[in-house]
Amino acid sequence: MAAVTIRNLSEETHRALKVRAAQHNRSTEAEMRAILEATVRPAGRLRLGTALAERSRTIGLTNADVEALEQARDTTPAEPMRLG
Repeated sequence: MAAVTIRNLSEETHRALKVRAAQHNRSTEAEMRAILEATVRPAGRLRLGTALAERSRTIGLTNADVEALEQARDTTPAEPMRLG
């Protein structure tokens, strides 16, 4: 698991983190992890796979449709670009 060091954190911010951690019955380190997780991985974030599956259901795409598209797909390898 990765470790992070935060330098030059003001005393006021550190104190506020300690208070917030105590309010949530966590250590200051656990509180910082929770804040970072909630910020960079919010619960309501758009997940591409979920969005595509929902869109497919909305338009009525079935497994048979996907199989038909796969069979009709050109599987010939692409030619590399020639520069010059």
